[in-house]
Amino acid sequence: MPSAVVTGSSRGLGRAIALRFAADGYDVAVNYHTSEAAANEVADEVRDAGQSAVVVGADVSDPAAAQRLVDTAAAEFGGVDHVVNNAGIDQHVYTADLDPADFDRVMDVNVNSAFNVTKAALQHLEASADEPSITNVSSILAHVGAPIEVHYASSKGALLSLTRSHARDFAPDVRVNAIAPGHIETDMTSDRSPEEKAEELEAIPVGEYGEPADIADAAAYLRDATFVTGETLNVNGGEDMR
Repeated sequence: MPSAVVTGSSRGLGRAIALRFAADGYDVAVNYHTSEAAANEVADEVRDAGQSAVVVGADVSDPAAAQRLVDTAAAEFGGVDHVVNNAGIDQHVYTADLDPADFDRVMDVNVNSAFNVTKAALQHLEASADEPSITNVSSILAHVGAPIEVHYASSKGALLSLTRSHARDFAPDVRVNAIAPGHIETDMTSDRSPEEKAEELEAIPVGEYGEPADIADAAAYLRDATFVTGETLNVNGGEDMR
């Protein structure tokens, strides 16, 4: 069976991607940092779909932990065919109040983790016979910026540059693409006030939030789109058209 490593897959977008890959016939390495119970639930759902799963707790911003994640997946599945770099954190802080340590931490988790996992997995991907791919989960904010999330938006912009650079670096052996989600209904948006949600929805031409399944669909497309590399798939309901 082909296999995939999906970072940050115990909840939200990562969970939806992991389950979509399982439904499509892929064994999945489910990665978490703090939510072990949730990760085990995702792994059980992967197995219910008829696929193998392994759960690996790892802070992939640490290169050694990222290597352990990939090594565990490769040992369990006999290789790694696809990687989805989804792990990320967010924080709402105005620049004047932003601690440089918090800026560094967001960059570390959102950018360095993708580099770490990619580097750890590269030799396995290059050896894969399954049209191997890497998909990085960025954000609409990489394009439009954010007034109280400058470190988050900056990290997601850097992730797009990393995507394009790796696409050139690894061609023709491994395709590398990105997804830039808009407003998606997850636990990261659950704390929005009704006023904030109304304002956000007014800016989305389709008039509703996206669902994690929309991002999973995009990840599945990029996994299978063998003539697409170095691209960013914008999934935002028309909020930012480019």
